[in-house]
Amino acid sequence: MSARLRRLIVIVVGVIVVLAVLVVGGWNVWVKSNAPKSFPQVDGEITLPGLDGPVDIYRDRMGIPHIYATTLHDLFFAQGYVHAQDRFWQMDFWRHIGSARLAEMFGKSQVETDAFLRTLGWRQVAEQEWEGLSPESQAILTAYAEGVNAYLADHTGTELSLEYGVLALLNPDYEPEPWTPVHSLTWAKAMAWDLRGNLSDEIERAILLKSLTPEQVDQLFPPYPEDMPVIVPAIGEGAPATSSPAGMPSPYPDAAFADLQQAADNLALLDAVLGPAGSAIGSNSWAVSGALTDTGMPYLANDPHLGIQMPSIWYQIGLHCQPRSEACPFEVAGFSFAGVPGVIIGHNDRIAWGFTNVGPDVMDLYIEKVNPENPNQYEVNGEWVEFETRTEVIQVAGGDPVEITVRSTRHGPVISDTYGPLKDKVEATATPFRERAGIELPEDYVIALRWTALEPSYVFEAIWGFNKAQNWEEFRQAARQFAVPAQNLLYADVDGNIGYQMPGLIPIRAGGDGRFPVPGWTDDYEWTGYIPFEELPYAFNPASGYIVTANNRVPPWDYEYLVTYDWNYGFRARRIVQMIEEASGKIDMAYLQKMQGDNYNAAAEIVVPALMQVSLPDEHLNERRALLASWDYQNDMDSAPAALFAVFWKNLLADTFHDDLPEAYYPDGGSRWFVVMRSLLQSPEDPLWDDTSTPEVETRDQVLVRAFSEAVAEIEDLLGKDASRWAWGDLHTATFENQTLGQSGLAPIENLFNRGPFPTAGGADIVNATGWDPSKGYVVDWLPSMRMIVDLSNLDNSITVHTTGQSGHAYHPHYIDMADLWRNIRYYPMWWDKQSVTSDAEAHLRLTP
Repeated sequence: MSARLRRLIVIVVGVIVVLAVLVVGGWNVWVKSNAPKSFPQVDGEITLPGLDGPVDIYRDRMGIPHIYATTLHDLFFAQGYVHAQDRFWQMDFWRHIGSARLAEMFGKSQVETDAFLRTLGWRQVAEQEWEGLSPESQAILTAYAEGVNAYLADHTGTELSLEYGVLALLNPDYEPEPWTPVHSLTWAKAMAWDLRGNLSDEIERAILLKSLTPEQVDQLFPPYPEDMPVIVPAIGEGAPATSSPAGMPSPYPDAAFADLQQAADNLALLDAVLGPAGSAIGSNSWAVSGALTDTGMPYLANDPHLGIQMPSIWYQIGLHCQPRSEACPFEVAGFSFAGVPGVIIGHNDRIAWGFTNVGPDVMDLYIEKVNPENPNQYEVNGEWVEFETRTEVIQVAGGDPVEITVRSTRHGPVISDTYGPLKDKVEATATPFRERAGIELPEDYVIALRWTALEPSYVFEAIWGFNKAQNWEEFRQAARQFAVPAQNLLYADVDGNIGYQMPGLIPIRAGGDGRFPVPGWTDDYEWTGYIPFEELPYAFNPASGYIVTANNRVPPWDYEYLVTYDWNYGFRARRIVQMIEEASGKIDMAYLQKMQGDNYNAAAEIVVPALMQVSLPDEHLNERRALLASWDYQNDMDSAPAALFAVFWKNLLADTFHDDLPEAYYPDGGSRWFVVMRSLLQSPEDPLWDDTSTPEVETRDQVLVRAFSEAVAEIEDLLGKDASRWAWGDLHTATFENQTLGQSGLAPIENLFNRGPFPTAGGADIVNATGWDPSKGYVVDWLPSMRMIVDLSNLDNSITVHTTGQSGHAYHPHYIDMADLWRNIRYYPMWWDKQSVTSDAEAHLRLTP
């Protein structure tokens, strides 16, 4: 949530809350009387007009609904209904993001965010997608919307969710509108943004050129290491496309950095509501064939890493046509998004699938030359053409509407909305742009974004295709529709097969490599097409007997096409491969759980040996360092060495890089920094070791000693001087925050919705990937948003867990009942057989026409 929204809520709600607290505990009385109103009916019978027949909904002991319906319409009607029962505030907030209407809920504090979202035009693209969907897909979305609206028809205010009671203090006139199919489609755009790939890296590289040499920027963005695994080692022949990058561009003019920074600031607006992106973000999945398992059949494991939030981003569900038929072909269980019909990740009766992010380079920034005599025109191949424009009106709660004009070029929306540099400043300080592109930087320009997600595509048709697929061929056919965000699609089936497919619209460029903004006024950097689906990497039953994906490099080294330069650097993938290959016997369910909870810290493997070689100035520091001597590099929750190393790593990154980088680009501690530090440690005199804020010239060993000395002082201040009481989990805690009111800055409001802190294990780019940002502290910011292990020998033996609980209602029994399971790498059954579902059911609701 933005700082402006926090301030507004503090001012408006704070006064009311304080008054309520003073009036004989009025606040507690209000909470106790209103919170239970939102708890949905889960037993008995409800009559709902519009159903074709009765629908049975069994909720197991974790509160997970399993829906049994006789028609496709009723199945998705019921899914919409139960999503609204448990998560409508989350759905409502998400659709306001997707439609760029946050100001309608939260007032003028969100106008700037809405303006940028309107510029991107997610809603317009979703409306185009609706028109292009198949009749079956439109029927699914329509039935789902009918189910949501059936719940809205007789629930209002705190009956929908406790948040609406608080929102009424801020925005008393707000009433949720009916759900529409387009609301569901916009969420695909939000997720595509969340998993957007390297746009932030593209801007960062360009901005860093202002203060660093091209060689230093190269040093901070190294190529993918050759000693790390690739997902598909061999898929044919082709010319190398991902050798070390060609020469780095010369610095842009100083004034150009203002426009790039404006673009970066616009991106940050969405980070405030969707969570930050960064190189440490990722996911894990792997499939092992029956040749390696105790059952003789495959296992499939998946844990997607997403931003920490309350409630969980996932909503677990079972969808069962009874009977399954051509007219009602769905029988599937797994994880959905509240607001979207179907199952995103899971299994049906024949196949299982999981996702990790590919992170391809599908976003390019184009510098567009503006006509200095007519700002309504920009240049294309020597001719002036008109900007496409549209007017958007942003409705503002408690204020007047705001009108904006959105401009677009042939590449896409203008996201900088600032004109070019002042000529005198450019001439005084700039390196000529012709060194970058053979042409002078134009006098007036804007920056436009081309992104595959701004072209109509049909990712949910791919999802529903996976839900129905009965074999590898049908799964791959569905994958053709998975345009954006491109995911590593992992597959296993009950016939014993395992497979992998990289999907997506991956651009082929006439020139350039996507790492920097490029001229838009010529065709030299245009996208000439997309990599044909038949030539995208895939694997089926590899000889190794396993497939591992962890956001690492996908294609072989000789792959013909460029996918991206900005892969995750492969440390999690290497560790997963190592654990598979070093298994002492057949891999079983217990071993897979151990793998998902593995806390091996590859950064420590790189840095600790170097620290052990330096001379420390006193015995106290030597005693503290001795803690690391026998450490197994596991970031366990109760580990003192893990805590000490984390504090040292934080200080080492700060002492090495903070003097060289803008604050916005301080190291986030992820896998890129593992590689940077691995290389830097081999060069004791590298200029990056020098602290430019001092007159001395520092070298590697001096920085190591200083950082460790600072770390010892810091950890003793945080956790005390008794090292036997140090524990990583005491520093590395997870607090699950409501994305809106839970970040208000007002404790009584936050305490209603937030839960934590919970001590956790793991860390950034560890298999148990509980991410943290060393520039901000030790708390968890990204995490395994769920863990799933599917047993293809017996689907009813599959297990799972997600982060918080199934319910989105504060104080509900299933609001936070999964957190301890999740942080301790424990699981619950992922029931499949109806008998297992009904035997474990804590509630049975029947919907009738």
